[in-house]
Amino acid sequence: MQRKFAVITGASSGIGLELARIGSREGYDLLVVADRMAIEDLPAALGAEAGTVEAIYADLSTFEGVDEVLAAAAGRPIDLLCANAGHGLGREFLGQEPREWRHVVDTNVTGTLYLLQAVLKDMSRRNAGKVLVTGSIAGYLPGSFQAVYNASKAFIDNFTDALRDELKEKDGIVITTLMPGPTETEFFERADMMDTDVGTQDKDDPAKVAKDGWEALMKGEAHIVSGWKNKIQKTIANVTPASTLAGMHRKMAQPGTAEPQND
Repeated sequence: MQRKFAVITGASSGIGLELARIGSREGYDLLVVADRMAIEDLPAALGAEAGTVEAIYADLSTFEGVDEVLAAAAGRPIDLLCANAGHGLGREFLGQEPREWRHVVDTNVTGTLYLLQAVLKDMSRRNAGKVLVTGSIAGYLPGSFQAVYNASKAFIDNFTDALRDELKEKDGIVITTLMPGPTETEFFERADMMDTDVGTQDKDDPAKVAKDGWEALMKGEAHIVSGWKNKIQKTIANVTPASTLAGMHRKMAQPGTAEPQND
């Protein structure tokens, strides 16, 4: 029997790394991808007793990088895709370089859509496949001092709902949107947000977030908000004026809002 094959992006750390660990334990052959050279150490770290692990470095903000991933799949049917790669960016929008915010949009939106379109075309032909897309509850909050990132996740949260409806007659395909809140990863350091309240507060465990997402996907669920506090925040966001939400986000993400740390 041919082994199942999974592609996991953004797998060098955080939620993506934990998804790769689950996939390996569950017996998938893996193609793991990230835009950091640390991804090359992942096969040895996983051990991959249950199957093979191939790791590639690729810039998923570009069509060329996504094409490299598809080429590395070498024509194998992709049974499971975890479209997890993402890039954050904090601080005020007017002070950001255009190349910085464009990289956020190109990674979180353009590259993700290009990958989803290519993989889902084949899944649609086969009427078989599972896709986990990492959105965020940030998509429900106007993101003062994190504006481009939150808007990109609003796009993904919305887009996957539409895509799910377009493919609703393909009963062999599951598309699940994972919507975590702040998670203990390298995200906030890379986004230059370590002097903010949200950057320094206690965060969710990426292993728990990945487990929630994986289990929801296997159950065929459309959405999963990981963590009860995040479920409450999403519910509140649905009935709160945008101006109020933006002000709430300012308190979390404005530079200099971090609480002093005790020695």
